[in-house]
Amino acid sequence: MKLIYRILIRLSLALLIVLTVWTVFFYFTMIDEINDEVDDALEDYSETIIIRSLAGKELPSKNDGTNNSYSIRSITWEEAGQYPAIEYYDADIYIKEKEETEPARVLRTIFADKDDNYFLLEVSTPSFEKEDLREAVANWILFLYIVLLVTLLTVSIWVFYRSLRPLYALLHWLDSYLPGKQHEPVPNDTHIPEFRRLNEAAAQAVERSEQLFKQQKQFIGNASHELQTPLAVCNNRIEWLLDNTELTEEQMEELFKTKHTLNYIVRLNKSLLFLSRIDNGQFTDSRPVEINSIVKRLLDDYKEIFSHYEAQISLEEQGRLTITMNETLAEALVSNLLKNAFIHNKEKGHVRVTIQTNSLTLANTGQTEPLDSEHIFERFYQGSKKKESTGLGLAIAEAICRQYGLHISYRYQNKEHIFRLQFYLGKS
Repeated sequence: MKLIYRILIRLSLALLIVLTVWTVFFYFTMIDEINDEVDDALEDYSETIIIRSLAGKELPSKNDGTNNSYSIRSITWEEAGQYPAIEYYDADIYIKEKEETEPARVLRTIFADKDDNYFLLEVSTPSFEKEDLREAVANWILFLYIVLLVTLLTVSIWVFYRSLRPLYALLHWLDSYLPGKQHEPVPNDTHIPEFRRLNEAAAQAVERSEQLFKQQKQFIGNASHELQTPLAVCNNRIEWLLDNTELTEEQMEELFKTKHTLNYIVRLNKSLLFLSRIDNGQFTDSRPVEINSIVKRLLDDYKEIFSHYEAQISLEEQGRLTITMNETLAEALVSNLLKNAFIHNKEKGHVRVTIQTNSLTLANTGQTEPLDSEHIFERFYQGSKKKESTGLGLAIAEAICRQYGLHISYRYQNKEHIFRLQFYLGKS
């Protein structure tokens, strides 16, 4: 999840929590204030009734048009002890004029005359529907939340992208960076100290990466080049021993094993040297290359070389595929992919090649589990170890694709390992 989305979600939740707490506090505070005002009015009303009752004056009419009502009844001393001196509570009362019940605020109090006769007085006045109030408050708070949320998110998004513009510029630069390739300097057009430090750290890290990459390329190239002569000498000496000395069968078997291992090292060394030359950009000449003819020629060769697999070969040409690139690299690209399809196949399996005007697809049977798509194009990665494989074929193919901006992908579908090359025509 992107940083902006995390920030917006947290802001929304924080705003929701704050408004919820504030709504509850506001609602109960408002109810308390209204009850205080109503209770004061009921207290004044009850005092008027008590004073008139004790003075023997006429009590207020119960139909005075105010919807206020009261009732007085005589109670015993024991009953008087069961009630508090004054009590406020909410209740539903019946209003004769409206012939319906309405919520009301009620005051209940006890008083006595000079003869110690006790009376229970209840006065009430219509109140408001708390359910309606809660609904109204909730609706308005919801409206306020939506308005505040939209405003807050809009302002936050604007501030976020404007403030983090240097960070996104740096990320874009890092995405386009490739070791060993020419690249623009790190964008550092910012006055924010934290971003300036981040840009400087990124520039230093890239510089160290470039130095290590150059050292690695130089080491691999030098080592592979220096190993060519000793390996050739060792190979020739083994062949001389096999041809010119009397050896036992066991000694000859060991020499053949040594020669086989040495041949593997020679192939590995040639692959590393070839990969180093690709990384160093030594294949500069380019011309239009027809992929169809390369595929058909190499398919004929590999049919004979790997005939012991008894694989079924199919080639489907849906168009002519021509790409401007170095011819040697084009042949190496197709060769490594085809060789990979044969080497890692199973007996009596199949290899399917499909050529379109902008893509080359190779599908082959093999192991029944998908390969690790994240590491399959790394050097020396081998899903299943094969004696004919050096583990560099797909790495060479990926290096060639990287040099020419081609896209290579892998997927496992319908028990087939499928490699797809996407060509961008006209791009060199």
